[in-house]
Amino acid sequence: METTSRLQTTIANEVSVSGIGYWGGLDVIVNFRPAEVGTGVVFVRTDIEGHPKIPALVHNRVQSPRRTKLVFGEHSVEMVEHILSALVGLQIDNCIVEVDRTEMPGMDGSSIAFTRALQSAGRVEQDQPRKQIVLHTPIRIEEKGSWVEAMPTANECFELVYDVDYPDCAAIGKQHTRYKLDRSTYQQQIAPARTFVLEHEAELLRQQGLGKRVSYQDLLVFDDNGPIDNTLHFEDECGRHKILDMIGDLALTGYDIIGRVHGHKSGHRLNSQLAFAILHQAFDCDSLDNINRFSA
Repeated sequence: METTSRLQTTIANEVSVSGIGYWGGLDVIVNFRPAEVGTGVVFVRTDIEGHPKIPALVHNRVQSPRRTKLVFGEHSVEMVEHILSALVGLQIDNCIVEVDRTEMPGMDGSSIAFTRALQSAGRVEQDQPRKQIVLHTPIRIEEKGSWVEAMPTANECFELVYDVDYPDCAAIGKQHTRYKLDRSTYQQQIAPARTFVLEHEAELLRQQGLGKRVSYQDLLVFDDNGPIDNTLHFEDECGRHKILDMIGDLALTGYDIIGRVHGHKSGHRLNSQLAFAILHQAFDCDSLDNINRFSA
């Protein structure tokens, strides 16, 4: 762990975003509030008595299909990755995220609504430096043909690479996407990239009673000809969205990361394992809670 040359930041004003949860179909309001130095990102359940807090840290993550879920004590929040991604992409370190449901709003499947709201709130520097983890030794995690790795780089930057490979869906196919993260790149090139599923996956979810208020216009649903009743924002939008997700999942380290992260057909599960492994390497210890929770 090292100190960066930049100061910690928070937002200047409160700002809200409202929408519908993809999974449960419930209306939800997210209220972003400024936070003090060293707070990090903390979710607050305003719909529960006592307004319990759920810190956005990797040892509070539990496995959940297709999304990132955090549990602290008896309370949880889920689908948090797009909010966390927006905060990291805009370099907002300390923020209280008040929510009145378990599930965050899906919006259009990207982080652009959160990004625009946070931009409108303004960003202010605080009086303590931001801490970072500089990758010095490669880390690689593999599982059934998928992998994610973290590597040192010569430049002092956070570089993200992702390989998409959908041999059974020609409209997606193979994509190779790479970005060095800064606020401008995030806002313009990454934040608008939407989540995606295959048509048969969407139908299976609906058969399970999920996504009842979600239409083909609310995210990218692919058949072999491309997105159904929708158009791409970018030719490699799927790869960009996977990078958006990686940024959000790795935010759970609580630190800036200096190095390159490369995902190959990976998802939230491997991303979270990598976040934990990065912390494990940086602090060279086994003292973080529930070490087996992320490798099981």
